[in-house]
Amino acid sequence: MMIHPNFDPVLIHLGPLAIRWYALSYIVGFCLFIWLGRRRIKSGQTIFTNELLEDLFTWGVFGVILGGRLGYVLFYQSSYYFSHPLDILKIWQGGMSFHGGFIGVLVAMWLFACKHKVKFWAVADFVAPLIPLGLACGRIGNFINGELWGRVTSADAFWAMGFPHAHDDDVALVKQDPQQWLPVWEKFQMLPRHPSQLYEFMLEGIVLFVIMWLFTKKPRPLGQASMLFLLGYGVFRFIVEFAREPDDYLGLLAMHMSMGQWLSLPMIVIGAVGFAYTCKKAA
Repeated sequence: MMIHPNFDPVLIHLGPLAIRWYALSYIVGFCLFIWLGRRRIKSGQTIFTNELLEDLFTWGVFGVILGGRLGYVLFYQSSYYFSHPLDILKIWQGGMSFHGGFIGVLVAMWLFACKHKVKFWAVADFVAPLIPLGLACGRIGNFINGELWGRVTSADAFWAMGFPHAHDDDVALVKQDPQQWLPVWEKFQMLPRHPSQLYEFMLEGIVLFVIMWLFTKKPRPLGQASMLFLLGYGVFRFIVEFAREPDDYLGLLAMHMSMGQWLSLPMIVIGAVGFAYTCKKAA
């Protein structure tokens, strides 16, 4: 069984100030967004210019951060944050929801489209292939932080990894089923888990980026790239959630599905129906 390196979440200590890996992962993601956007503009397959890209980027940053944080607060830990409202501002401690960030970006794109009098779906189709690598960076940040670990798995599995931050969850499982987990605990002082952050890095980040980038190299019907992104992310996230440990304060919800799966279902349905509709309309 591999052991998580238990990285220091702070990359550089500057007295009272600190540069954190989690913040750096977002910065890298934003830089990749700009770089990929300029490459797409240079290809001449879009109405966007570098000036429009920079303005869109500003709107998008606010959408990602505000939507992601508020989504996490509302979807995952509303009771805690309503009791500790000042903690909402502590973004450096982690706690961002993709689905909340996605809603925030939708609002930002709509406002941007209204401001520049362009079609919303033209903006969404331009943005869709630029997002996955940013998601990949975020998952690397999660992995470095040692958060969002996976469910327990076999200690003999080559992918199994122990997470020091999961100590309390591990102890609870050992007490719940000592016959199965006590021997493993006595050997490693932790339980083998799926490194689900890396699964998400690969599927929601790298694989989805390759699909979206190749698909959008050719002109597509308006809205089709956006629908493919919805469908692709929803499916990949739904699958990975089977390996990701549900949040303690939520657990599994109805039909033994996690919050992430329930939030991904509308994306899958809308993406599939929308993609089929755009295909039929273009035929």
